[in-house]
Amino acid sequence: MSNMEANSNNSIQISKKRKMSGDTSTLHLDGIPLDTLSEVEKYLEPFRLSLEKLKEVSVRLKKDLIRGLGKHSHHRAAVKMLPTFVRATPDGTEKGDYLALDLGGTNFRVLYVRVVEEQQKVVKMDSKICSIPQEMMLGTGEQLFDHIAQCLGEFLESQDLKGQTLPLGFTFSFPCEQKEIDKSILIRWTKGFSCSGVEGQDVVKLLKEAIHRRGDYDIGSVAMVNDTVGTMMSCGYRDQSCEIGMIIGTGTNACYMEEIKNVKRVEGEDGRMCINTEWGGFGDDGSLKDILTEFDEVVDQTSINPGVHTFEKMISGMYLGEIVRLLLVKMAEDKLLFKGETSEALLTPGQFETKYISEIEEPDSGLENAQKILTALGLNWDPVDACVVRLVCDTISSRSARLCAAALATISNRIRVNRGLDHLKTTVGVDGTVYRKHPNSDKLSRKRSYVSAIQKHREV
Repeated sequence: MSNMEANSNNSIQISKKRKMSGDTSTLHLDGIPLDTLSEVEKYLEPFRLSLEKLKEVSVRLKKDLIRGLGKHSHHRAAVKMLPTFVRATPDGTEKGDYLALDLGGTNFRVLYVRVVEEQQKVVKMDSKICSIPQEMMLGTGEQLFDHIAQCLGEFLESQDLKGQTLPLGFTFSFPCEQKEIDKSILIRWTKGFSCSGVEGQDVVKLLKEAIHRRGDYDIGSVAMVNDTVGTMMSCGYRDQSCEIGMIIGTGTNACYMEEIKNVKRVEGEDGRMCINTEWGGFGDDGSLKDILTEFDEVVDQTSINPGVHTFEKMISGMYLGEIVRLLLVKMAEDKLLFKGETSEALLTPGQFETKYISEIEEPDSGLENAQKILTALGLNWDPVDACVVRLVCDTISSRSARLCAAALATISNRIRVNRGLDHLKTTVGVDGTVYRKHPNSDKLSRKRSYVSAIQKHREV
């Protein structure tokens, strides 16, 4: 959970001007000779986004948000701004027994949730995590949903719930056009999935059909939500000022409460509706081309979905490790690292995992972790190499945090302007493996300086 203020007149003061300019912190510079550092900076400088550049990014995103909300411009918008039909955040009176199914990556989770007292004072929860094999991610939709139905059935049996018909909250973290709270059409797969027969189909219907094929249990009403919406709602139980949800994990996305009168594809003038921005597609129309590096372009070209989810590929856990790997290969080939030598592992796409970035950036054990990882990758390293690798990791994760900060500032400013306020205080619910597992998980929060400065530079 992260608190943030959008203020038209005042913003958090920034004392470290080097950070405001986009320069790296000195955290990982020790141990790198100045001449080596000078050469390394030539590779890393394109990843250092200045405050002015972040302001430009924010202005571009603002235009895309408006385009995505438009009735006649939505179809050509890179940021889809999908209505969720969620019209309010929690008020603290909800209670009951529920099932939940959370699918958003290589694992999915089934849960049994019991809210047994009002005001959410007691929430009991049991859960099970199920893996999705790579071949199933690339197989047929029927295979995928049969697997989900099987895991859900096994979980219900373990909880002695097969005889009950409970309502199900279905978190499906892929771009969907939501028609109703229980009808959602998959626009396209992301995050390495490409199951056939699912794009253009109602995923709630596919899930129900898989359950009916089994015939040994049933579910009640289904509420379909995006993971960002689930994050916002969950945070809202504890803090009712939460009106933004953000995910920084395998992918990245955000949602927020928009005025219904601005959602041109939904009838009505009064009240608010949660909008699933699908901001991972920001830049798919070329609007971010000026900040893409040659390494970003390779990541895109070699991905399972080239040309789409440009913003996500610069930020999320599925791609950060690969960006670092490509940088290390280039620097080694240019004889700046590892005595000019590479290894079979380093040359293999996907072998430098994003979790390595987290391990290498550990404040106390980072250098030792870097050395172990480089050894495991079969590289002939020296202490300077380990320090450089740590700096590379910090630079890539810092760019991710700064871009998130710019996007977050854009959304919070939109909420403030929508309501005609000079000052907005709101809470952001944040989740995702990158946010939770990175040792500097508050790196985004520490970019509040960027959020505030970008908010100060605004167009009403």
